[in-house]
Amino acid sequence: MTSKRDYYEVLKVNRDASPDEIRRAYRRLAKQYHPDVNKDPGAEERFKEINEAYAVLSDDERRAAYDRFGHAGVKGMPQDFGFGFGFDDLFEEFFGFSMGGRGRRNMPRKGADLRYELTLTFEEAVFGAEKEIRFTRKAICSACDGSGAEPGTSPVRCLTCNGTGEVRQVRQTFLGSLVNVATCPNCGGRGETVSTPCRSCGGRGLEQREIRRTVPIPAGVEEGTQIRLAGEGEPGTNGGPPGDLYIAIHVKPHKYFRRRGDDIILDLGINVAQAALGAEVAVPTIDGDVVLTIPPGTQPGKVLRLKGKGVPRLRRNGRGDQLVVISVEVPRHLTAEQRELFAQLAESLGTEVHPQEQDRGFLDSIRELLGGLID
Repeated sequence: MTSKRDYYEVLKVNRDASPDEIRRAYRRLAKQYHPDVNKDPGAEERFKEINEAYAVLSDDERRAAYDRFGHAGVKGMPQDFGFGFGFDDLFEEFFGFSMGGRGRRNMPRKGADLRYELTLTFEEAVFGAEKEIRFTRKAICSACDGSGAEPGTSPVRCLTCNGTGEVRQVRQTFLGSLVNVATCPNCGGRGETVSTPCRSCGGRGLEQREIRRTVPIPAGVEEGTQIRLAGEGEPGTNGGPPGDLYIAIHVKPHKYFRRRGDDIILDLGINVAQAALGAEVAVPTIDGDVVLTIPPGTQPGKVLRLKGKGVPRLRRNGRGDQLVVISVEVPRHLTAEQRELFAQLAESLGTEVHPQEQDRGFLDSIRELLGGLID
């Protein structure tokens, strides 16, 4: 049985593609492989695969489950893999003609989505926060209530299109009667004209408005996380719903910590005596300082784990760990007393050197633990 292809590969988009990029990729591929247009062998199966991929990646919940668990994450979830385009849609898309019936230009359309860039501190990303954001978007004009007419006047039916918002021209072709449907040039598709435009919005029916929102940031977000605020985008047209606002998360670098998934990594330098004899030292964590036991004979590159001192797991219980990567600092400047003590130690240890055999298993395990942070 043939395994399913990666949905992002099917739509030819990156894994961090925005909803608009996914939608555009789907429309392009759906038109290319629609079985009413493409008669090549396998086009119908390819078209079904494209629809299946889009049904998952266009839905936030399904996409999150797919990103986390792959195809197994969306198995059994409610799905709609039906064809997204009919032949009439495609014909109009290609040639600008309709096979008949009322045109689509005056149908309700969802408003445009907006994007907001939000920068958090490392601590805010780890523990979550409430952030007030301000952004501007179009809104229904408060003076004319969206009509575009100066208060006290009213729009009138467009005489060019008789209020339909469209002008049509019938053409006879070998396929039969084709109707060329175009947006009315006089009213711009609204079906109405305004003799006295509203002075506040210039007759557009929309005005720019500053919006303030308090956004709850969940604990555990990271660089590149997107938060969707439904209905906070631009207003729809012809009675369509508003778009959404997507908040793109950016995280400032921390002075000491860096992040790998749900784990926090800290580089810790200790002196030669602490490495050889062992010690108890105070180390910083995101929750505050804790005491860490350094075992005697600790070697450079040793990784010590502080359980539960990492990042809260997003949409799951529990936290990651803090990984403390040990480096041994060799003193550059010695006092006379320290030099004498080191000389005595050197005499006691001798001058013999020992080439070390490569322990590939150990190195590979460290690389895997630190996600390629060492060479």
